[in-house]
Amino acid sequence: MILVTAANGNQGRMLVPKLIAAGEPVRALVQSEASAAHLRALGVDDVLVGDAADPRLIAQAVDGIRAIYHVGPTLHPDERGMGFAIIDAARAAGVEHFVFSSVLHSIVTDLVQHEIKRDVEERLLSSDLEFTILQPSNFMLPLKLRPAFERGVFELSWSLDRRQSLVDLDDVTDVAVMTLSDPERHAGATYELVAPGRFTAFELRDVIAGVMGRSIDVREIDADTYARAWLGERDPADAPHQLAVLRSISARYSAHDFIGNPNVLTWLLGRQPTSYETFVTREWNSFTQSTT
Repeated sequence: MILVTAANGNQGRMLVPKLIAAGEPVRALVQSEASAAHLRALGVDDVLVGDAADPRLIAQAVDGIRAIYHVGPTLHPDERGMGFAIIDAARAAGVEHFVFSSVLHSIVTDLVQHEIKRDVEERLLSSDLEFTILQPSNFMLPLKLRPAFERGVFELSWSLDRRQSLVDLDDVTDVAVMTLSDPERHAGATYELVAPGRFTAFELRDVIAGVMGRSIDVREIDADTYARAWLGERDPADAPHQLAVLRSISARYSAHDFIGNPNVLTWLLGRQPTSYETFVTREWNSFTQSTT
């Protein structure tokens, strides 16, 4: 059985159905009953609900598990502690393979979430567990397209002239299935997962406008403005860690490009990774269908 943490998050919602389709039994770890209900509807019978920082819950979660896919909750203030605890529990339980979803260039420690994930990587490397580390670039996220689709303006919370590399969650979860289904082949590997392209905000805006078939604007916003979209109904003032993460992203990405190379992902997939234009087209079609 494979344990997937944050199983109703961005990656989990896409990964879990793929594992089920591949015939892999899944145990899902989530924080709410609403998330559990969604996963049960997808066919996951074994769902644990609770605080992933609770040692008793973690011990229950890893019991009888062959492999773990761990996604650290980037905006959670105890992400580091959660990562350490589940690695330690996996070692004690004799888990055969631990796959950690980290981040591209985790050595960049002026990014709050990178320093945390770097520390979790180190804990995993020191655990003597068989491991695979995935290091995806910035995800192509529907949330960042919403202002363009709804209001005709593409927004980024860092300098519009800086370049970034992106990757599609669908491709990342395809690689995750590979690593979990064939652990011997991928044991000890660290994979940078990056799609082709190094885009400024203006170039991303042009792709979106081309897909939509009309002109749109581009605008730089600050991290606190983006936080309000990310946190939804939560008051950003009550989320100091989340604000620190988003502010560090704005500062770093305004000072430096954040780029990678697509070769590793291309080799793993055996095809060209999903382009940004393909991603936007997919999301635009979904958006237009939902609003007609």
